[in-house]
Formats: sequence, structure tokens, C-alpha cells
Amino acid sequence: MKKAKADSRRPPAKDFAVPTNFDQYIAGVPEPARSALNKMRDAIRAAVPREAIETISYRIPAFKSKEGVLVWFAAFSDHCSLFPTASVIQDFRDELRGFSTSKGTIHFPIDKPLPVGLIKKIVKARVRQSESKARR
Repeated sequence: MKKAKADSRRPPAKDFAVPTNFDQYIAGVPEPARSALNKMRDAIRAAVPREAIETISYRIPAFKSKEGVLVWFAAFSDHCSLFPTASVIQDFRDELRGFSTSKGTIHFPIDKPLPVGLIKKIVKARVRQSESKARR
């Protein structure tokens, strides 16, 4: 029986390690994205309910309440992303002019100051949305 040849297009399995908490995730993020992501984390933490917990969902950090995930956030080479749901992004479309957005994502460039106040407003809107759905 022949030994299976290693697939040179894929990195070794250890490179696919999925972080299980924020500290593991952030350890793999280079500066300056790491600092921006920590600021985003602090802004989100200030806007979510006290009982919300930090978790990893879809391989990225998220804050979760008893109703489910409130928001996800992540770092990339040139931006940090906030994933607050498409409907929340739509509600803030005027305030988000000048930022790159897609259906469910807002990109904040890491070479510009992070709009902490806006992030808090967006996250609070997402929390209200989640709580409203839970009451139905």
C-alpha cells in the first residue's frame, strides 16, 4: 500500500488551530490590527449587557447573550470588522458613509481612529433588536 502524498497546497493541520477564546484569537493578530481590535472589544463590552459573554463563533470573537450571538468582530490586515447583522447596518447607513460595508459587515480601517462612539451605538441597537425578538 502506498503512503498518501502530502498536499503541498495546504498548510499543516496545526496551522488550522481554531481559537477557543479571545486571548488565543488575539495572539495571532499582528499590530496594528491587534490594538484596534482590543479597542473594538472594549467598545463592544461597554455596550452589551453585563451578563453577555465573550465566545468564539465561526472562528472569530463574538459577544453572546442568552438569546444568542449579539455581534461578531474580527481583525484583518488592513481593517477590523464588526458584524452586527444586515438590518442594523441598514439602520445606520447614513452614519456609516465613508466606511466600507457589505450586507452584514462594517470595515473600520486600522490606519484611522476607531469610531468608538459609533460602534457603541451600533452594538446597543443590535442588543435592542435581539431583546425585542426574544420578547415575541
